[in-house]
Amino acid sequence: MRDPRVEAVANVLIQYSIDLKPGQLVQIESKMEGAPLVVALYQAVLKAGGHPWLDLSIEETQELFYSYASDAQLDFYPEFLKQANEDIDTSITIWTDVNTKRLNNVDPAKQAHRAKAMHPINNRLFERMASKELHWVGTAYPTHAAAQTAEMSLRDYEDFVFGACLVAELDPIVAWKAVSVKQQRLIDWLSERNEIHLQGEDTDLRLTYNGRFWENCDGHENFPDGEIFTGPIEDSVEGYIRFSYPACYRGRQVEDVRLWFEKGKVVKATAAKNEAFLLEMLAIDDGAKFVGEFAFGTNPGIQTFTGDTLFDEKIGGTVHLALGKGFLETGSKNDSAIHWDMVCDLRRGGIVRVNGETFSENGQFQI
Repeated sequence: MRDPRVEAVANVLIQYSIDLKPGQLVQIESKMEGAPLVVALYQAVLKAGGHPWLDLSIEETQELFYSYASDAQLDFYPEFLKQANEDIDTSITIWTDVNTKRLNNVDPAKQAHRAKAMHPINNRLFERMASKELHWVGTAYPTHAAAQTAEMSLRDYEDFVFGACLVAELDPIVAWKAVSVKQQRLIDWLSERNEIHLQGEDTDLRLTYNGRFWENCDGHENFPDGEIFTGPIEDSVEGYIRFSYPACYRGRQVEDVRLWFEKGKVVKATAAKNEAFLLEMLAIDDGAKFVGEFAFGTNPGIQTFTGDTLFDEKIGGTVHLALGKGFLETGSKNDSAIHWDMVCDLRRGGIVRVNGETFSENGQFQI
C-alpha cells in the first residue's frame, strides 16, 4: 500500500512546482529505489494531460562507470539525448540512495573529467531553466541509506522528509505560497542594500552583490525548499569561512572544510577528511575557485544535519555558498563545471550584518 504522503508530494510537484500544462513533455528522472514516487508522478502527469517520459537508472552502474570508463567513454554523451534536453518542457529529478558512500573509492580525477565533459550539456540546461523555457524541480525519496546517514530510523526519516514538504498541511500549496510571501519580505529588504558581512566560529567573510538579484526558493525548483540566494560579485569575496557540516558532493563527504578568499578567489583550502577530493574539484577550472551562489537557509522545519544537501542547505539559521557555477537569473557571471553547496551554521554565536545593519543573529532574522 502506497504511503498517501507520496501521492500528496506528487500532486504538489505537478500542480505547483512545475505547474504542468496539458500537452507538455515531462521527464521523470530517478533510480529504481524511487519507484513509489515515480509511479505516483506518472499517474499525476497523465491526469494533468501531460506526456510522461521515464528516465530510470540503477545505482550500481554509476560506480561501474567510474571504475571502467575510458577517457573516450567519460567524454561521450549521445546526440539523441542532447536533442531530448531541448524537447522536454518540464523535468522532475528524484534523488535516492542505496549506499551514500558508494563513490568514496572512485578516482576524483575521473569525476573531474566527467564533470568537464558534461559542462556544456549542463550549461544549456541552466540556460533553459533561467529563461523558464524548461521547468525543473528536484526532490528526494526517503530510503534506508539516507535515513542511516541522517542517523534516523526509516519511519522517522520519512516523517522528517514529508514534514519538510508540508504535505500534512490542510492545503500544502497554500502553505508554500505563504512561505513565498515571507521570503519575499526578506528579499525586498536585502535588495535595497549591497554588502554582507558574516561572522561566526572561525568565520569572518565579506561580499557584495550590488546589481545582482535575489531568488525566492519557495518549492518551485527544490522540494522541499526554504532559502533565498543571490550570485555575489565574483571578485568581492574576502576573508575566511569554516563549514560546520560535511560538504557532500558527488557521493563524497568532505569534513571540516575551511576556505580562505582573496579578491573572490579561494587561495587556501583544507579539510579534515577527503581533502584530496576537495582540491581536485577546486582545480577543475578557474571558476571552481570562485563563489557562484550565496544563500540564507530559511526553513524552520529543518533543524538537523542529514547529509543530504537538499535539506541541509535549507536549515533555518544557516548560510551556504556554492563554489563554481552561478545561476544566470541572479546575474552571476561565474562559470564552472561544478556547483558545490557548503553549509555554515550561524545559530550559536553567528551574526550577519548587511550594510552595517544586523540582519541575522544566532540564526534569527532581526529585520
